[in-house]
Amino acid sequence: MISPTMQAALNAQIAKEFASSYLYLSMAAYFEASNLPGFGNWLRVQAEEERQHAMKFYNHLLDRGGKVQLAALPAPAVEWQSAMQAVEEVLKHEEYITASIYSLYETALAEKDYPTQVMLHWFIEEQVEEEKNAADILDNMKRIEAHETAILMLDHRLAKREAE
Repeated sequence: MISPTMQAALNAQIAKEFASSYLYLSMAAYFEASNLPGFGNWLRVQAEEERQHAMKFYNHLLDRGGKVQLAALPAPAVEWQSAMQAVEEVLKHEEYITASIYSLYETALAEKDYPTQVMLHWFIEEQVEEEKNAADILDNMKRIEAHETAILMLDHRLAKREAE
């Protein structure tokens, strides 16, 4: 049986994951309306991943005999000042979720909830990937904004170069 403290923390995380999905879906709509379907696709995929993350917590809670208590979700933003600002928000949001996962892990340690600790290892690794992906996209956008597209083109060409 899961402790009431751990149950409350996991329910709070479920809400954060669903809110993340909702935010990314809103961002996808923003990009698609801005005729940037590639960014829209990326964020649709992100939205689905976040929904799946929520369901992992949901299932874990049920598997442990806990009670799922879904919370109301805040409406996400629908406009951003620029594509750059939206991607900066993605990175900032992923950092927020990472901190939340770390806090959950601390709670699991304090509660001596070993099954939750094990489950959270996957999320800790996943957040490294999520932050890296968002940071990489943001870095490339900064290069483009600085008119360094020629560097990216050269980088692409150099990657194809073979030894003679």
